[in-house]
Amino acid sequence: MTETRKTFPIKGMHCASCVNLLEEALKKVAGVSQANVNLATAKATVVYDPQKVTDKHLESAVANVGYQAMIGEELKSEDEEQKEKQKELKDLRTKVAVSLVLGALILWGSFPGLINTAPMILQNFLVQLLLATPVQFWAGGSFYRATVSALRHRTANMDTLVAIGATVAYGYSAFVAVFPHIVESIGIEPFPYFDVAAIIIGLILLGRYFEAKAKAGTSEAIKKLIGLQAKTARVFRRFTPQDKLSETDIPIEQVVIGDIIRVRPGEKIPVDGVIEDGQSSIDESMVTGESIPVDKSRGDAVVGATINKTGSFIFKATKVGQETMLARIIKLVQEAQGSKAPIQRLADLVSSYFVPIVIMLAIATFVVWYDFGPDPALTFALLNAVAVLIIACPCAMGLATPTAIIVGTGKGAEHGILIKDAESLETAHKINTIIFDKTGTLTKGKPEVTDIIVTGALNKDDALRLAASIEKGSEHSLAESIVNKAEGEKFVLSKAEAFQAVPGQGVKGIVDGKRIVLGNRRFIERENVSLTQKQAEIERLENEGKTVMILAVDGKLTALIAVADTLKETSIEGVKQLQKLGVEVAMITGDNQRTAKAIAQKVGITRVLAEVLPGQKEAEVKKIQAEGKTVAMVGDGINDAPALASANIGIAIGSGTDIAIEAAGITLINKDLRSIASAIVLSKKTMRTIKMNLFWAFGYNVILIPVAMGILYPLFSLLLNPILASLAMVVSSLSVVSNSLLLKGKKI
Repeated sequence: MTETRKTFPIKGMHCASCVNLLEEALKKVAGVSQANVNLATAKATVVYDPQKVTDKHLESAVANVGYQAMIGEELKSEDEEQKEKQKELKDLRTKVAVSLVLGALILWGSFPGLINTAPMILQNFLVQLLLATPVQFWAGGSFYRATVSALRHRTANMDTLVAIGATVAYGYSAFVAVFPHIVESIGIEPFPYFDVAAIIIGLILLGRYFEAKAKAGTSEAIKKLIGLQAKTARVFRRFTPQDKLSETDIPIEQVVIGDIIRVRPGEKIPVDGVIEDGQSSIDESMVTGESIPVDKSRGDAVVGATINKTGSFIFKATKVGQETMLARIIKLVQEAQGSKAPIQRLADLVSSYFVPIVIMLAIATFVVWYDFGPDPALTFALLNAVAVLIIACPCAMGLATPTAIIVGTGKGAEHGILIKDAESLETAHKINTIIFDKTGTLTKGKPEVTDIIVTGALNKDDALRLAASIEKGSEHSLAESIVNKAEGEKFVLSKAEAFQAVPGQGVKGIVDGKRIVLGNRRFIERENVSLTQKQAEIERLENEGKTVMILAVDGKLTALIAVADTLKETSIEGVKQLQKLGVEVAMITGDNQRTAKAIAQKVGITRVLAEVLPGQKEAEVKKIQAEGKTVAMVGDGINDAPALASANIGIAIGSGTDIAIEAAGITLINKDLRSIASAIVLSKKTMRTIKMNLFWAFGYNVILIPVAMGILYPLFSLLLNPILASLAMVVSSLSVVSNSLLLKGKKI
C-alpha cells in the first residue's frame, strides 16, 4: 500500500483544544494513518490510503467538528495567500475598532458618577443595549458560529468559553435594560454590564489580530525562500520547425527539462541544471547559507534561485517545478514547520480536558458566589463566572510549541540546515555521540594528488606529465586524479603506445620513446625496479593513509606520486566544535585500520570503526546505542541510508544522494560540517524557548484561574474584572509568540 501525504489549510482554529479536536476527527476517518494539526500555521497534514480516502472524506471530517478544510487552496500562489490574509486582517481590524469604540462609549456611560462627563443618552440602558448588540452578534459572530457547530457535535473549544462568557454578560444586561422593574422587585439593583460583553469581544479580537500579525512573522523563512524564485528564464526555442534557435524570455512555469537556458551576469538562475558552455562565479548563499561565491564551469551543476555574479553561461535544465532543489527545500521546511514535537503532547493532553473543566469551574464559581457571596450575590456570581471563562482560554498553550518550531526550523533553513520535522529538532539537543562516515563526509570523496617526490632524474612537472600520459588510458579513480592534476596544470599529454593495464596493480607502456611503468609496490617490484632508495618515504606516506603510486622510467625509480581522499575544509573545525559541546565523535569506514587511523588522527577523532562493510554500518550504530548513547549518524551515500534511519537522528550531507537525504532527520544543504554543532545549538535554544513558553502558558492558567474564581477576595477584597481577564488572556498569547520570535536574533 502506497500512502499519500496531504497538507491543507483549516479555517476557524483558535486554540489548543481546536487542534486536539481536529486531529481526533481526522484520525477517525477509515484509511487515515496519521493526522497532525498545527495551530501556528493553521494547517493539517494527513497521511492516508488514497484507495480509501478522498478529499470529500477529509472535508467532511473537518466540517463535522465545526471547521472548514480548504483542500485545493494549498496550491494558491504566495501572492494570492498574501492578499487573502491581508483581507482577513483588514476585516478583523474593522471589527476590533468598532467593538472597542462602542465598548468605550458604553463604559463611559456606565460610570456617570465617577466620570461625570458622559451625556445622558449614553447613560440610558436601552441606548447601551443598542450599542452592544452589533458588537455581540456582528463582531462576535464567529464565536457563536463556532460554538453552535461545536455543540452540535458535542464538543467545546475556546470559542465556546468566549461565547458563554459574553452571552451571560450581554443576556443579563439585556434583561436589566428591558425589564429593570422586575430586577429591582427581587431586590437587585438594575445595573447592566454591556461594557463587559463588548470590551471582552473587542479585546479577544484584538488579541487574534496581533497573534495573526506575529505568527506571520514566525514563518518569514518560507516567504524568503519562495521570494527567491526567478520569474522568467531566457531559453533557446524554435517556434516552428523551420525557425532557427532564438533566445526568448518565458515564465519560469513554462521551462521544461532539456531546455537550453542562458544566464547573464547579475541574473538569477531560473531552475536546476548543468553548465554546457561558459563559466562563472555563483552566489549560492540563499540556498546553502555559504557566503563565498562558488566558481562553476562546463559540467558543473547549478541550482535554481542562486545568483550569477560574473560570467555569462549556457546550461541545460535538469530539474524544474517541484523537483528543483529550492522547491524541495521549501517543501521540507513547510513540512517541518507543520510537524509536532513530542513535547507538545503534554499541551495537547491538557487541552483535551481543559475546556470542559473550565466550564465546570465557571459553574462552580457561580454557585458558590450566588449561595455564599455578599450582596449583590447575583452580580458577583455572574462577573466571577465570566472572568473564569475568559481568563482560561487556552490560546497560549496551543501556540507555545508550534511558534518556536516554526522560527527554529526557519532559522536553520536560512543557514543551510534543513530540519525534516519537529521531532528531529527536539532530538538534536540530546545527542551525545556522533558517528561520521569517512568517504564523502569527512573527506571530499574524490582522490587527489597530495605529494610528488622525485629522485632527481626528472623534475616534478616532467614526472607528473609522464604519469598522466600513461594513465590517460586507464579508468581507475586513482588514474583519474593524476590526469586531473596534470590537466589542471595545463600540461600537454603525450599518447601512450603499447599500453597495458594490470587490474589492481598498475599500468605500463611507451611515452615519448621512454618505457614507463606506474603502479603499486608489488607491480613495480615485479618489473624488477629497486625501491631501496625511497623505501622510508613510501612507508611514511602509507602511514599517513595515502596510496603511493610508484613511477619508473626506463627501469629506474623516478618518482613517488601519493594520492589520497583529502579532508574537507570544514572537517577539523566541525569536529572541534562538537567536542567543545561535550559530544563524543567517532568515524566509521570500510578502509583498513592504518588508513582510517591516519585520517582520524588528522581530524582529531580517537574512536575509529574501521573495515566496516556497508551492510554492517547499521549494526555498529545500534551497538553504540546499546551503550546508552543518543547517536547521530552523518553520511552521504546510499549505503549510509540504513544507518541514518537507525540512528536517533540521521544527518545527511546536501551533496549526497536523495535516498540518504530522505532517511535523514537533518540535511546540511551547505555541506559545512560546522553546521552540525550549529544544529545542536539551535535545538537547545529552541527547546529552551518551548519550555519557557509552556511554563508561562501553564503558569498563567494555574495562577489566574483561582484569582478569577475569587480566591483573593476573603483576604484582600480583590476580584478580577472580566475586562482585565480578557486583557490578560491576550497578553499571555502575545508573550508566547513574542518569546518565540526572539529566537530569530539568537546566534547559532
